[in-house]
Amino acid sequence: MSKPVKQIHLAAHFPGVNNSTVWSDPAAGSQIDFSSFVHLARTAERAKFDFLFLAEGLRLREQNGEIYDLDVVGRPDTFTVLTALAAVTDKLGLAGTINSTFNEPYEVARQFATLDHLSAGRAAWNVVTSWDEFTGQNFRRGGFLAQEDRYLRARQFLAATWELFDSWRGDEITADQDTGVFLTDPAPGRFDHHVDQFDISGHFNVPRSPQGRPVIFQAGDSEEGREFAASGADAIFTRHGTLEDGQAFYADVKRRLARYGRAPDELKILPGVTFVLGDTDADAREKADVIRHQQVSGPTAIKLLEQLWNRDLSAYDPDGPLPDVDPLVGENTVARGRASVRMHRDPTATAARWRALAEEKHLSIRELIIAVTGRQSFIGTPATVADALDHFVQSDASDGFILTPHLTPGGLDDFADTVVPLLQEKGVFRTEYEGDTLREHLGLGAARAVRDDRAGAADRKAAS
Repeated sequence: MSKPVKQIHLAAHFPGVNNSTVWSDPAAGSQIDFSSFVHLARTAERAKFDFLFLAEGLRLREQNGEIYDLDVVGRPDTFTVLTALAAVTDKLGLAGTINSTFNEPYEVARQFATLDHLSAGRAAWNVVTSWDEFTGQNFRRGGFLAQEDRYLRARQFLAATWELFDSWRGDEITADQDTGVFLTDPAPGRFDHHVDQFDISGHFNVPRSPQGRPVIFQAGDSEEGREFAASGADAIFTRHGTLEDGQAFYADVKRRLARYGRAPDELKILPGVTFVLGDTDADAREKADVIRHQQVSGPTAIKLLEQLWNRDLSAYDPDGPLPDVDPLVGENTVARGRASVRMHRDPTATAARWRALAEEKHLSIRELIIAVTGRQSFIGTPATVADALDHFVQSDASDGFILTPHLTPGGLDDFADTVVPLLQEKGVFRTEYEGDTLREHLGLGAARAVRDDRAGAADRKAAS
């Protein structure tokens, strides 16, 4: 029996905390004007994408005492932007990164339930943790959490918000006097949540939203991140550079679902990827090389290398060889925000791998950083890219992709106009939305509490 053809899920990422956007390109637009968000969202909806994704950083990062140019300065609040986009789109899912380390369950649950109501069931939450003391200085609680503690808090944070979402049970059934139709009256329920991280109780003040709960996303390839996603997420963002790495990650995460009583289709795996289109494959490759050098300037390469080396490397030539000294191990004093925990768990081993790669391929500092910081990229003609995306999904390396264009806000336009029609011709991507909610776009069932409520209401109605 032949394997069923999988449908591809596509999403668009509006970047904000990275070095993927080419700011210097004449075609680049504003990173903060609402018109830019509207343009990208409407392009994604025109192309029948599942959702638009907004990342967020809670503090501008510093290096050697200066704010560096990899973050967007003046980025509007995520909830505000997504709520405004709900008014100018009809079907597109609206996903936002909201931190579980420095927020509180009641407030976040209230905001997402509200967004889900205002968007008629299109809200999604990318649950992230924050591991640096620098960001914590912006918040009353301050400080940072060790890795095992921040994932504990994230799990307990998510469980607390679920209790809040589910507290509106809708259990009271009445009959309309005019029509005789049974209606479900919203019935706010009490919540009591007492765990290590949270000690809260009361009544949740937002009724159950169209999806019951927002779609839950998680980002991270660590052991803790994979397990967290398997236990409660609806989708996981990841990054991997080859088909083989993608297949290994896909198989590993899908295997974990069974221990939580979940089926493989209940968690979608969506790597973040870039793309470059050209009239020919050679033209696209040449264009991609120019883009990568625009994204990683000489000064940017030095800044990124300093984050691993934990040293001031400003005297080094980005077009020269790697430093002959090893990284400083211990407290990170170069990249503020990384003072108590390091981005690389074993910087000496990572530096050794980078040296070996640089020696093997004769790479300068800048060329090495370009090589090691690049995401999975799809480069070629629209037909080449469409074939590659489809092969990736049909080979069980992912369930779809989150596309990060290198230009904002118009970088998705060509993909929508040229690649999407080819995927539709292949029969692997929708030509129209078949549902209204993001859960429907992703092929996910309703949140369990919603299914239970509906089943209970139907039983009571039949019994009456």
